[in-house]
Amino acid sequence: MPERTLSVLDGSTFIVGNRSGDLLADEGREHGFFSDDTRFVSRWRLLVGGATLDLLGIDQAEHFAAQFFTTPAVGPDEPAPCSVMRRRLIDHVWLEEVTVTSHRHEPSIVRVAMEVEADFADLFEVKDGPMVERQVTYDCDERRLTLAYAVDGYERAVTIAADQAATVTRQGFAFDVGLAPGERWTVTFTVTPHSAQPGGSFVRRTPRGPMGELLRAKSAELEDWLATAPVLTATAPDLMRTYRASLSDLAALRLHPDLAAAGTLPAAGLPWFMALFGRDSLITSFQALPFLPGLAATTLRVLAARQATVRDDVHEQEPGKILHELRFGELTARGLRPHSPYFGTADATPLFLVLLDEYHRWSGDDALVGELEDNARAALAWIDDSGDADGDGYVEYARRNEVAGLVNQCWKDSWDAIQFADGTLARGPIATCEIQGYVYDARRRSARLAREVWGDAELAERLERQAAELRANVRRDFWMPERGCHALALDGDKRRVDGLTSNIGHLLWSGLLDADDAALTADRLLADELFSGWGVRTLGSGEAGYNPLGYHTGTVWPHENSLIAAGLARYGHRDAATTIARAILAAAPHFEYRLPEVFAGYPSAETTVPVAFPTASRPQAWAAGAPLLLLTTLLDLQPEQLHAGADLGPGLGTVALRR
Repeated sequence: MPERTLSVLDGSTFIVGNRSGDLLADEGREHGFFSDDTRFVSRWRLLVGGATLDLLGIDQAEHFAAQFFTTPAVGPDEPAPCSVMRRRLIDHVWLEEVTVTSHRHEPSIVRVAMEVEADFADLFEVKDGPMVERQVTYDCDERRLTLAYAVDGYERAVTIAADQAATVTRQGFAFDVGLAPGERWTVTFTVTPHSAQPGGSFVRRTPRGPMGELLRAKSAELEDWLATAPVLTATAPDLMRTYRASLSDLAALRLHPDLAAAGTLPAAGLPWFMALFGRDSLITSFQALPFLPGLAATTLRVLAARQATVRDDVHEQEPGKILHELRFGELTARGLRPHSPYFGTADATPLFLVLLDEYHRWSGDDALVGELEDNARAALAWIDDSGDADGDGYVEYARRNEVAGLVNQCWKDSWDAIQFADGTLARGPIATCEIQGYVYDARRRSARLAREVWGDAELAERLERQAAELRANVRRDFWMPERGCHALALDGDKRRVDGLTSNIGHLLWSGLLDADDAALTADRLLADELFSGWGVRTLGSGEAGYNPLGYHTGTVWPHENSLIAAGLARYGHRDAATTIARAILAAAPHFEYRLPEVFAGYPSAETTVPVAFPTASRPQAWAAGAPLLLLTTLLDLQPEQLHAGADLGPGLGTVALRR
């Protein structure tokens, strides 16, 4: 599937540009060099001999580096005067090497120019608009250009340094290069972002070494990361490639939070979500647990350290609640966005408890579970109190920040995601079915931890009693006999929101259903209305609001399908689970083995390939985690296993997992 852009990234520092290596924000809004939720470079265009460059080829073996092979654009009968190779590498700074090789048979002088612009736009402006024009200052000498912006203690600057002398202006660098026949000339740029928040110090970065040395170091670091995961062998080469791509994508998305200098956790996805997201990091860590358990430990510690302790309507905080999103851009720093951090989600808190128990099951880490006992108890108290504001036994959400808060605060958080079968949008407070499943699972899992680790049998009994009551009440209040499944949600008037959605599959993952309801739910999930052939759709094709290109109203999300498959297997519906797993894994090769955040919900009978969603994040954390959870499900992995293997049948073949 052809790509419009090429990305090079190292956690939350990343570049998005065109396939020739240029960054042109006026042509693609996502183009730029980003860090700290800020676009530090909005234009980076290379001209050789006054001409733009035509792409000959790209080499990108890893996420942190790329090479572009180009030549100046010429007419159809003109020989290329030279070749231009661009080597790009991201660590916590950006290194770019430009090499020009003359193909002329006589000496020549070639002008090499790099156009540079910085708009210092906040990532939310880049994503959603409108853009604010900023007063950018500059300073330069023959090897360096610094562009800077400051307001109210918020400061951003970027320094571009060249290792060759040039004519440097506000607009960039120009070199007049004398070349003998066949001669090669190289210049290396170092692009360094600098940041300061109000009341904070100005953080300066320095390269860890020259490009060749750094490339070797980062390649070794990636191989060390991959070596920590189990070794997969499979007769299907596509599955092997998808597995490595998933691990590599999770490596690319790693954040290094201040609260856990020795550990990393996953950012949500490129380009708009390269930040800490509670729900995304929790689910991704769950998916990856048998493969990369360190992600879960760091995620739990970082989210616990940032758990809310006060009530605050602007940031939608409530004591015990787990955050939704943490940002560092200008709009957040100046209080124009509530993301420092923002707590507008109703599912991250029970998912925190789910991950805590699952991590303990796989690691046996009593120390961490003991360390986070108070945080777990605070999360349980939030579920009982603020999470259930009207006392009806269900966790609901209703935004309290009417200016910038999310209308929907479940995983389907777009404005039109929660709708009735006739397309009418539900009004809050809204209690979605899957959140009740998460709460049920969180209580049962926390009961185990209370009994086995915290030594509190009374708490365990209370949680088990609450879980049993919730299970019975969900069956009473959400079940729709006319549709053979549970309702998507209860609205503010306690009416069943009767849209047929993928959310019902989460109830299988949580274990809330009885065997009979699980069988009926499995049938609904695999019927044509929800199952496209490439995966389970977010909304049934027969619903009034269905749109195969609607973000949460008809598309297929790989991460959700991995949860649904795990749920089906939990209830013994292994054939159904395998059907979904095969569909998602069969889609991966069409996306260069790297599953995107979401793709279109067109039926496979009409499309011979899965159809891309136009603005899907890729890499994206829980999409990268989906093949890992699917392997866990297909191989029925359990914590005590050292090796696993199975013949998974057509399309997947024989699979073995060691270590």
